[in-house]
Amino acid sequence: MARVRTGVRAVSAVLAAVLGATLAGCSSTGGKRAEERAAKAAQGRAAVDTPRWTFAMVTHSGDGDNFWDIVQKGAKQAAVKDNINFLYAHDAEGNKQAQSVQAMIDQKVDGLIVTLAKPDAMKDVVAKATKAGIPVITVNSGSDKSKEFGALTHIGQDEVIAGEAVGEQLNKRGKKKAVCVLHEQGNVGHEQRCEGVKKTFKGDVQNLYVEGTNMPGVQSSIEAKLQSDKDIDAVVTLGAPFAPTAVKAADQAGSKAEVDTFDLNAAVAEELQKGTLGFAVDQDPYLQGYEAVDLLWLYHYNRDMLGGGRPVLTGPQIVTKDDARTLAEYAKRGTR
Repeated sequence: MARVRTGVRAVSAVLAAVLGATLAGCSSTGGKRAEERAAKAAQGRAAVDTPRWTFAMVTHSGDGDNFWDIVQKGAKQAAVKDNINFLYAHDAEGNKQAQSVQAMIDQKVDGLIVTLAKPDAMKDVVAKATKAGIPVITVNSGSDKSKEFGALTHIGQDEVIAGEAVGEQLNKRGKKKAVCVLHEQGNVGHEQRCEGVKKTFKGDVQNLYVEGTNMPGVQSSIEAKLQSDKDIDAVVTLGAPFAPTAVKAADQAGSKAEVDTFDLNAAVAEELQKGTLGFAVDQDPYLQGYEAVDLLWLYHYNRDMLGGGRPVLTGPQIVTKDDARTLAEYAKRGTR
């Protein structure tokens, strides 16, 4: 359970730093004021008296993706604490995502948080933001392009490292042949995850491309793959919503292949507890949203930036049946 403790410490440390900076020079009453401000934040009121800056987050999420609901929850809670007006937009198509970023630039927001799942589509518009003097932080995807594009830092997991962790876990479980299911074509982060698996897994890895917006199609594609190759003993999905579908596909195919997944949600936590999933790789989306807003606030307030411009990692954490019971409580409330 080290990952849970780490996440809590990270959030607590940032909050402590925020309160400490705000109360500098008030040592005699600092403790009392810190308590008062923490209480305000808990009641949905700002814990600081800095200007009400506007920060915008623009992601590559499609509609109805629970992962991004968790990211937003973290961002919104940090925004309340930091007296931030928080805006959110998303589009799975790279060009449309870039248009949304341009719209935020036109609104003259005070800070931008963007994903770089499709970096070629985002490069020019991120450059426009930085040229306009808008600080940019990248989250979730694009750690290898973040600094090049002019962002202050990147918050998330390194996708290759996360994939390598999966390959190592498959080795420990004695797996020999795996299929890596990519549900969004053109997403460089997904390619990097499967690349990482191949780097460390001692067995054979095959990529299977599916259309993530068509879940029945996803199931039939995985099912057909398992029926055609009985040697596959592991299926790795790249998003939590696809894990239960892969379990159904394996069952329908009569395959004993273990299903493992990137990302965590309430359904995955439940499947882990039941033993129908082997393990999950959690990148802590709540922390990605929370820290992105908090770091932009710290940059405006005190020109602080964690990591010296290097990526701030929120994962990976391998979550197994032993961990799932505790994490299920957090997943149900929408923060893991």
